[in-house]
Amino acid sequence: MLSGAALIVFMWCHMLLVASVNLGSGVFDALAYFLEWTYMAQIGGPAIGILFLIHFAVAIRKVPVTSLQQKNMWNQAKMLRHKDTWLWVVQAVSAMVILIMAGVHLWTVLTNLPISTAKSAARIQDGGWLWFYLILLPMAELHVGIGFYRIGVKWGFVQRRGRKGFQKLEYIITGAFLAIGLLTLITFATVSI
Repeated sequence: MLSGAALIVFMWCHMLLVASVNLGSGVFDALAYFLEWTYMAQIGGPAIGILFLIHFAVAIRKVPVTSLQQKNMWNQAKMLRHKDTWLWVVQAVSAMVILIMAGVHLWTVLTNLPISTAKSAARIQDGGWLWFYLILLPMAELHVGIGFYRIGVKWGFVQRRGRKGFQKLEYIITGAFLAIGLLTLITFATVSI
């Protein structure tokens, strides 16, 4: 849970920092320069990568990996017809997609420092990465949103009678970050480089 909570905070902060391009390329470039100048990108990027791998290693113990386990999980979920069970299924499936795609994203960004509007826009406009991010964005936001909800339920921050309200809040947060992410992709796809 601790690695998941830390990654949720990171993802929300990351999304807001990247979305600074919507305020102008100068704002994005200034934030990127600050992250480079303070070595937060050079140290923080690999640290997030390590935390990501630790989170995966701990979480994979609970995910069915063989085809028989996956079939049993699917049948159980269909039989139970329980919303929280289906949320877990979505989280497990999205985790597999994120494992590969976030690793590729992290490697691509960290091996092409310094970060800039021009480099990010070129990757989206010329490199065919728009489709990549159009898949990664919803997978990551669904995974993070469901994780936020499940942490609240698992650790008792959300009682049974408060689940619907908390889920509504989680839907709003996830929808807001999806909208911010899509707007940011549009900005990178259309900004002059």
